[in-house]
Formats: sequence, structure tokens, C-alpha cells
Amino acid sequence: MNIHEYQAKQLLKQYGVAVPPGDSCHSVAEAKAVAERLFAAGQKLLVIKSQIHAGGRGKGTFKHGFQGGVKLVKSVEEAVSVAENMLGKTLVTKQTGPEGRVVSTILVAAAEKILREFYLAVLLDRANSRPLIMASTEGGMDIEEVAAHSPDKILKEHVDPAVGLMPYQARKIASALGLKGDVFNQACKLIAGVYKTWWECDASMVEINPLAIVETPEGKEAIVCVDAKIGLDDNALYRHKDIQEMRDLAEESPLEVEASKFSLNYIKLDGDIACLVNGAGLAMSTMDIIQHFGGSPANFLDVGGGASKDQVTAAFRIILSDAAVKGILVNIFGGIMDCNIIATGIVEAVKETGLNLPLVVRLEGNNVAAGKQTLAQSGLPLITGDSMADAAQKVVKAVAAG
Repeated sequence: MNIHEYQAKQLLKQYGVAVPPGDSCHSVAEAKAVAERLFAAGQKLLVIKSQIHAGGRGKGTFKHGFQGGVKLVKSVEEAVSVAENMLGKTLVTKQTGPEGRVVSTILVAAAEKILREFYLAVLLDRANSRPLIMASTEGGMDIEEVAAHSPDKILKEHVDPAVGLMPYQARKIASALGLKGDVFNQACKLIAGVYKTWWECDASMVEINPLAIVETPEGKEAIVCVDAKIGLDDNALYRHKDIQEMRDLAEESPLEVEASKFSLNYIKLDGDIACLVNGAGLAMSTMDIIQHFGGSPANFLDVGGGASKDQVTAAFRIILSDAAVKGILVNIFGGIMDCNIIATGIVEAVKETGLNLPLVVRLEGNNVAAGKQTLAQSGLPLITGDSMADAAQKVVKAVAAG
């Protein structure tokens, strides 16, 4: 689950991480009040950020012509004008697609003078099953670009999960960033807080880009998280009711939201051949082989290893809710999964939905004979595939024929 920048900063602040003063606003009146408070506190410049789950906000364009989803303002009047042009308006960025996203929330925060920028992130290194802290002096850039062009500028520090982040490790990272004096001590505390946020919130990743040394209104130097992204592990959300409440359903595809109600892993794509598969690896392979034979997958849909008949029926309803779908490929390899449960679910779903699109089914594995018999006796006009390649070729051909 992804959360907004202002929510990420709320979590970080709970664990003692320094963030610029500011607040989220849902109305122009709220934005005006926050701006007045920050300017009264001595801030000379504020930043107003559109809160959507997409990158490239600063270079985005609102559909009514207003340029930029991130703006600097020098007065309350400017803040009000920007808020009026953002709230309730549709922002289009390189990641939203042409349809854009409606901005329902903005973050109004201090924009203190940035003196130096850094990169900091905590994630799980799956190669050795340990937390990994990554830091770089190249803040403000995509870490992929830094890795490609200046890999020597990325510091990696693994953490033993049994003991957690040790003080010497935080000092090692701060030293590698070239920090000294009071800012060094601040950074050590901040790094420890960022790691604790990742650990306590069961996050998949916490990314601070940029982490920056700023000049406060009092003329002192401080290190703060200017921007923050946190991705949460869906499998651990049951332990965090407060974080679950941060979920913004308006930022998610309606079909993906519906699928989550049935514990289905669904991601909508741009193609026209829907996939219903058990297992993420097999689902990826199925999408690849559809593409290989000239087709285009319409979704990633993993029903899991122990899907029920009701889940299969729900999966079909979700697939058919996508108007772009022109054919369906069911690819099941039964291990834990009983092929006959899938077959029964397919039959009921087709009858319930009145399916009139090409349907290709490939079953293999646990109880496959009973599954194939259920399909054969159903009287449905479906196409069977003897192998994954055979099934993929047949569905691509059926969709092309039209």
C-alpha cells in the first residue's frame, strides 16, 4: 500500500525524524490558515505540493492550464491562489497518464533554504534477507541514475535484524555523507528514526529524496526530510489499523480496490487479453508469453494458491468489468490449488456473467482430470490449451479473429 507524502511525514515525525513544518489541507480556507501560521513563525518561503500517488508532480500540468503541481509562494495571497488552482482540479503527470488525477489534498509546508541535498532509503535486501540502508551525496536525483553513472557514490549498510541499527552504523553513514558538527549529530538521530519507521511500520521501503541541510529562519543549519515516500507491506497491514486508515481509495483503480475485497492480486494493464492465473511467477510468465505471440495482456491477476470457487467467480466479474478485454486466458498449474475448484468456478462464472468473449483454459496438476471433465460436461464454448504456449497462441488468435 502506498501513502501520500504528508502521511509519510506524519509517520516519520512519530519516530523523531525531522520534517519541515507544515500541514495537509483539504480546502482553500485550511491552506490560508496554515500559510498564515507559517509566515507568522518567520518562514520566508512556503511550498505547496499536490498530494497524488504519482511522480513528476512538479512538471505536471492541470487540465485547466495551471502549470505545476508543486509551487513556491512568498505570501498568503499567493498560497490562496495556488490552492484554488490545485484543489479539486485534475493534475496530469508523466505517471498518471492522460486522464490525470484529481487533487483532493495539498501539503503546505516551509521551504527553508536548501544548502546541500542527500539521498537516504531503507528497504529489504532480498538477496541476504536483511534490512539495507542506502545513502548518497547525490540527493534530488533518481537513485537508478546514480547507480548507473556513479555507483561509487552509493553507500550500502546492512542491518542485523536481531539487534537493529547500531549507533556506530548511523555514525558511519553520517560520516560518509561528509557531515560534521551539530548536523552530524542531528543526522545520526534522523537515520535511526528513519530505520525505526521502516521497522515499526512494516514498510517495504522508506525513501527520503532529498534529505537536506537547510538554513532555518534563525540562521542555523538543520537536516530535514524535504520529501518522503513510504510503501507498506500489505501482508502486515492487519497489525497497523492506524496506517490502514491512511489508504486513499480514490488514488487506486476501482477494479484493484474491488479485487482486494476478495484477496485477489489484480493490476490493470493496457492490453486486451485478460489473464487469470495462480501464482505470481506463473502470472508474469503468462503475460510474457501472450506478448511473445503478439498479444497484449490486460491485467495481472493472481488468485493465489488456495483460491475458492467464490474468488474465481469474483475474478471473472472483475475481468469483465474492464471494457478493454476482448479475450480471457485461464492458466492454472495445480499444486495446492485443486484444478476442479477452478473449473467449477469458471463454469459458474461464465453462466452468471453470460460471457460471450473467447475463453481459453489451460489446466495442469492437482486433480486436473476432474477439472477437465467438469469443463467438458459444462457445454460451454471454451477453448482448451494443452500447454501454456498452446493456450497463449490460441487466445491471441481468437482475439485477432475478433
